Amino acid sequence: MAELTHASTSRTAEAAGLTLHYHEAAPADRADAPVVIMLHGGGPGASAWSNFGRNLPVFAAHFRTLLVDQPCFGRSDKPVLDKDYFSFSAGAVAALMDELGIERAHFIGNSLGGGTAVRIALNHPDKVGKLLLMGPGGVSVNLFAPDPTEGIKRLFEFNASPEPTREQMRAFLGVMAFDQSIVTDALVEERFASATDPDTRLGSARMGASFANPAWAEDTMLWREAHRITQPVLLTWGREDRVNPLDGALVALKTIPDARLHVFPHCGHWAQTEQADEFNRLAVDFFSH
Repeated sequence: MAELTHASTSRTAEAAGLTLHYHEAAPADRADAPVVIMLHGGGPGASAWSNFGRNLPVFAAHFRTLLVDQPCFGRSDKPVLDKDYFSFSAGAVAALMDELGIERAHFIGNSLGGGTAVRIALNHPDKVGKLLLMGPGGVSVNLFAPDPTEGIKRLFEFNASPEPTREQMRAFLGVMAFDQSIVTDALVEERFASATDPDTRLGSARMGASFANPAWAEDTMLWREAHRITQPVLLTWGREDRVNPLDGALVALKTIPDARLHVFPHCGHWAQTEQADEFNRLAVDFFSH
């Protein structure tokens, strides 16, 4: 397989009245390969590539793999939302599937993307095969950890600052990861440059405004609907997650009819990066059987 770069895998499509950006790669010899769609988290400067670009070569060897910039992130449009974020993004991703002729896909959802994946499963069940949720939003409830968590506080501080600083970005990234060695100067610079781009800041503000709208609050409480998820679900969590802590898994594990839980030791909110080999093996096996 040729090297999979940001540029070589970059695609755009019109769906739900939006321009959506995504990355795509697939096995060269399997036209009928199952589809896996990966949905990223919502931290400052996050995008599909920043979350999953390093995992793409492994998945593309087995599946037609799409890494989607959700609305308000990456190179996708930054619209004013007319409903809660999970529902808005779920509708956009479902429309993208229709535009690309994808009838059914497995989903990986990280944090914010986990909430979107759950909403797709609830609103468009025929489009979803299996769900792998990584410290997901919406469906997790912190039973013991206080709210807002440390990670959410750092996210709010960055996004609310009139002039965000590199120190604020480093503080946020430091909470995301258990292994502090991965929070390099280069990573801080990369994410800071993305997060402080005016277009990115507009998207963050519009995403944040949707969660602050009290009229839509109940629609984000996906844990209340988790019992309706009929698909097989693999919940994955970093034991040391300080954004969506491990106790948040318990309600989802109890209420989702076909759920199982895998906990990564020595791991924060970035299992796909900090425990990449184990995460990749686990996901490929789950989607292949």
